[in-house]
Formats: sequence, C-alpha cells, structure tokens
Amino acid sequence: MTSRTSRAILGALAIVSVGAASAPALAQDGNAESRLRKLEAEVRALQRTVFPGPNGRFFQPEITGAAPAQNTQQAPPSTTAVTDILARLDALEAQIQSLTSQTESNANALSELETRLSALEVTNTAPGGQASGSSAPQQNLSVMTGGASASAPPPPPPPAATPAASGPTPGRLAAVQAIAKPQTDDPGDDEYSYGFRLWEAGFYPEAQQQLALFVEKYPRHWRTTYGLNLLGRAYLDDDKPAEAAPWFLKNYQSDKQAARAPDSLLYLAEAMIAAKDTSRACIALAEFAETYPAIAAGRLSDQYEANRKKVTCN
Repeated sequence: MTSRTSRAILGALAIVSVGAASAPALAQDGNAESRLRKLEAEVRALQRTVFPGPNGRFFQPEITGAAPAQNTQQAPPSTTAVTDILARLDALEAQIQSLTSQTESNANALSELETRLSALEVTNTAPGGQASGSSAPQQNLSVMTGGASASAPPPPPPPAATPAASGPTPGRLAAVQAIAKPQTDDPGDDEYSYGFRLWEAGFYPEAQQQLALFVEKYPRHWRTTYGLNLLGRAYLDDDKPAEAAPWFLKNYQSDKQAARAPDSLLYLAEAMIAAKDTSRACIALAEFAETYPAIAAGRLSDQYEANRKKVTCN
C-alpha cells in the first residue's frame, strides 16, 4: 500500500514539475490557461483518490492549495428562538402561580369579611332593635301652638339596655313565617302590608324591622304616611314610647295634610303620656285640636277625649 501511495505521489510531482517547466511555453500558448486549469483539476482528483479523508488511514497531502483562513476559535452557542420562548413561558408560569396564590388569599380575606358583616347585620336587626340601615328621626320633639314655637324640655333618656335575648324561639319563627307576604304589582304596598300583618299579629319587633325597611326604601310612596304612623305604633304597643315618638313627629312634620298626619300627632301625645312627659303631651293635644278641629270632633274624637282625661293641662 505504501509503494502504491509513493508511486502516486511521485507521479503527481512529476506532472507538477512538467507543468512548472513548461510554464514559459504555456504562457505563449492561447490554451495555456485552460490546460493549467485542467491540470489543477486532475491534481485535486488525484489527491481525493490518495487521501480520501482525515480518518487516520492515509497520510495527509504534503502539497495543498491555499485554504481559506479558518477561525479556530469556536463561537459560543447562540440562543435559539425556541430557547427564548421556553424561558419566557417559564417566567409567565411563575407569575401566574404567584397571581393565583394572591387571588386565593384575597378571596379568603373577602369571605371572612363578608362573614363578619353578616354577623353584624344579624346583630343589628335582632328582634327588639331597629332595622340596620334605617336612621331614626331626631328626638328634639317640638310642636307649634298658636303659630308660635313651643319647645318642651328634652325627652327622658331611654330605658337602660337589657341583655340581648338568646333569639326567637322556633315556635315564634314558625309563626312569623306563617304570615304570608303579599305579591302584587305594587312592591311598595306589599312591603307595607306585610309590616301591617306582622303588627296585627302582635309580632311588634318584626313589624318594626319590616316597616322601617319600607319607609327607608319607599320614602315617597303613597303608603309612606301609613308606614311611619304604624311604625310608631309598633314601638308604642311594644311599650317603647321614647322610640315611638320620633316616628310620629316625623310623619306629622313631613306633611301635615298627609292621610295619617293627624293620627300621628294624637299618638305623639299618647306616647308622651306613656313616657310621663305631661308638658309635651299637653302641647301635642293642643296642636291637634287647633290643626285638625274637624277630626278632633269627628273620626278621632274618642281617642282625643280619652287622652285629655289622662293629663291635666293648663
């Protein structure tokens, strides 16, 4: 194998030598350039035959053409587009996990807050108390007599708070639930009628809550004057004259020509009598007789006379 390789190399060198020696003559020949190119092609073919590859089985050629300069320094591997996308997806997944954790924490906090608010609403709307969200009118009770303002002393303080009851009994709850709420095309009238039914059945705390809800939700309904008057009566019948008086006064002062304004003024006098506030009771009775003389002598005459007999007015 070595002898064959040597002969091939010698043959190639001989051909190269002949080409070099005849260069001056070829320069004068018009076909010299084409012959030289052909010779170079044959040399390259011979080299490919003798030296097929860098696998170690053959010697590398001693004569090689000018090879283009190669950059021996290996360039660092560049980041591909797929690698960039995967990295960005990993970052997005991490952000989504963080946001999900924060969302769950916020949801738990909101749930706890709603539970606490529900408990507060139940406490504020317990039987015997005023419905949550409704504000009682000012208790600065004053009525007009003879066109002049006559203000009585401040009302007596409300009775001391008693410990909260444990809640309505199952029997009471069942009885209240047995009272049907009307369902008509007038939702305001339905709310008032339901409060009236509760009051008529003697469920005064429940009636107070329902009627307070009605007057707050429907302040301009034609039933509002009835609702304010009945709300005061629900407190008065529940032996709470101090809580009843502001509602009577509000109904009277809001519109003296309203359907139940005369009734509220007369019940205001009755609430003051129950609170042992004779001065205010007399002022209310005098205002009632002066403002509504026909009603005092007609529809409400019996109640008016009964209240007059309970107090001694100057």
